[in-house]
Amino acid sequence: MREKHKVAGELLLIIVLVINSMGVQFMTKSGFGISAISSVPYVFSKIFTFFTFGTWNYIFQGMLAISLMVMVKKLKPSYIVSFMAGFFFGKFLDVHAVWMSILPNGIMFRFIYFLMGMICLGFGIALANKCLMPIIPTDMFPRDFASICSVSYSKVKTVFDLSCLATTVILSVAFCGGVEGIGAGTVICSLLTGKVVSLFQSVIEKHITVYRFTEKHSFTRRRGRMAF
Repeated sequence: MREKHKVAGELLLIIVLVINSMGVQFMTKSGFGISAISSVPYVFSKIFTFFTFGTWNYIFQGMLAISLMVMVKKLKPSYIVSFMAGFFFGKFLDVHAVWMSILPNGIMFRFIYFLMGMICLGFGIALANKCLMPIIPTDMFPRDFASICSVSYSKVKTVFDLSCLATTVILSVAFCGGVEGIGAGTVICSLLTGKVVSLFQSVIEKHITVYRFTEKHSFTRRRGRMAF
């Protein structure tokens, strides 16, 4: 059997933030619609243009992280790490927006951008599922809310996504005169992302094994002190 490559979860998290933010921006560039969760900060960036899409994204992520800490009534380190991941995710969104602004906008290119977005998100989510690190608040919120309130994850996730869609539609119609950020691509993304993730995940599991760099070195230092 071929030996698996060992990869630090911290490194994978950085790769995930770069790839997933690229995927979201490719979806945005295509104009066919983005995910329900990303649509909320996107429509805010269209209404309140003094902040970028990336900035509104990490503001939204921060509000979700704070909401969870209020519910559990304590400052959890994992929520702080998750917010920091969300912060850098937002920054990477703005970085990708800069270089993508020079890309052509023809209809065939838009189809390519949408396909690239699907591939990036599928690969990034598959890596995120393996990285052993806290996930960004938009992914963490429905999972932890379900646990805190003792409600099934599927119900919370469905309500959360529908709430994001409803918020986007109401705000964009009220302030922009039409629906922004939601389209056929939103539906396609919802239907196919899970399948794309599964394909990438099966390949990843065959080739890499993940460890926590910080935990490994923390254990080594403790063992060294004990020996001393």
